[in-house]
Amino acid sequence: MLTMTAATGNAAPAAAAAPPSEAEIAAILKTRVETERRTIGVVVGVIDAKGRHIIVTGARGAGDTRPLDGDTEFEIGSVTKVFTSLLLADMVRRGAVALDDPAAKYLPPGVSLPQRGGRQITLIDLATHTSGLPRIPGNFTPRDPSNPYADYDDAKLYAFLPTAPLNSDIGTTYGYSNLGVGLLGQLLARRARTSYADLVQARITGPLGLKDTTITLTPAQKARLAVGHDSGLSPTPYWDLDALAGAGALHSTANDLLAFLAAELGYVDTPLKGAMADQLVPRRPAGGNLKVALGWHISPGPGASGDPAGEIVWHNGGTGGFRSFVGFDKARGVGVVVLMNTSNDVGGDDIGMYVLTGAPVSKSAPPRQTVPVATEILDRYVGQYQLTPAMLVTVTRQDKRLMAQLTGQPIFEIFAENPTDFFWKVVDAQAHFEVGPDGKATSLTLHQNGREMIAPRLP
Repeated sequence: MLTMTAATGNAAPAAAAAPPSEAEIAAILKTRVETERRTIGVVVGVIDAKGRHIIVTGARGAGDTRPLDGDTEFEIGSVTKVFTSLLLADMVRRGAVALDDPAAKYLPPGVSLPQRGGRQITLIDLATHTSGLPRIPGNFTPRDPSNPYADYDDAKLYAFLPTAPLNSDIGTTYGYSNLGVGLLGQLLARRARTSYADLVQARITGPLGLKDTTITLTPAQKARLAVGHDSGLSPTPYWDLDALAGAGALHSTANDLLAFLAAELGYVDTPLKGAMADQLVPRRPAGGNLKVALGWHISPGPGASGDPAGEIVWHNGGTGGFRSFVGFDKARGVGVVVLMNTSNDVGGDDIGMYVLTGAPVSKSAPPRQTVPVATEILDRYVGQYQLTPAMLVTVTRQDKRLMAQLTGQPIFEIFAENPTDFFWKVVDAQAHFEVGPDGKATSLTLHQNGREMIAPRLP
């Protein structure tokens, strides 16, 4: 998934002088876990001038009743991008790179990047999602859709880059790209002549004392790792990232991420203070009232009305079994971490923004229920459907599972609510198959974000 959703970040509700109480947050978590059943468990960490607080509801896994706590490990997905961009800011301070360096400067010999309008993609373009590169590589064809990034290695990345299409003029248009930030992590590691994992440890997690923020877990950390779940609350495999590690490979805990926020908010001194300040400078517009800095996204906060002193800095993330949110209001000295061991369409963004701004949390529908469908019926849906002139939905069958892939996106399983209606668990989207007299599908209707898009089946 490795996604960033901007919708909750654009809210600007009435001002809240202090974060909600632990009891108020706990009540919301109880509803999310026990009533709405949108996640197996959730950990919220809050930091302000009075200290740090951990609020927990739920368990480590559907079959693991051990309670979560501030030291439980989670996959944090795209929150990793904040660490990658902090590496960039730190390396700029060290004089190792410059923000306007061409990204191609740090590629292996013989590997190139596309250009457009006489302009090259730079490091700042990668860090701000304005490179024009697609969200994921065009040769992204996972061997295992449940662990989609595991087999995307350096060879595949470097083979794709010279032919990568650009969706917009370089440096002009925000377009969220796991490929772009994953590439940035690669380039910074190459410049430092080390691995991405070792670079993060040497430059960020080591100096900040974040002992539980890492890619490869120790046996002791694995014992504290929560089980990931899909939106139907079924356990799902962990994710491994290879060439695109900088886009979402890190694990962390609420306590570690609160320590990270303590440095961002100035509650502790750190050698990364200057780089953190540089990272927070807004660099490019990202649509509406959202701005993007180096890695972080910046939204108006309570009563901000364009005042930088009232801005909310944030990023979210998700993998196949986890959702995460990290954000802070520097003017008020408040930060929040939300970690869930379930990947669903709601995540913890609304909880994070509730703590930071007082915005109301969303009300969730109960999880969808699945039914078995015979393979001979699934075979009638296999084919390609024309969603737009440039977008196909390719439907395939793998054993008893029906899989769907949109052009330029990973392949995911879709689940049956009845013989003609299916849904994705990784996003809030549904597909309806219209069938002819012979039972074969003639079209697919995609329902997402309040829209219905009909895709005729290609011959």
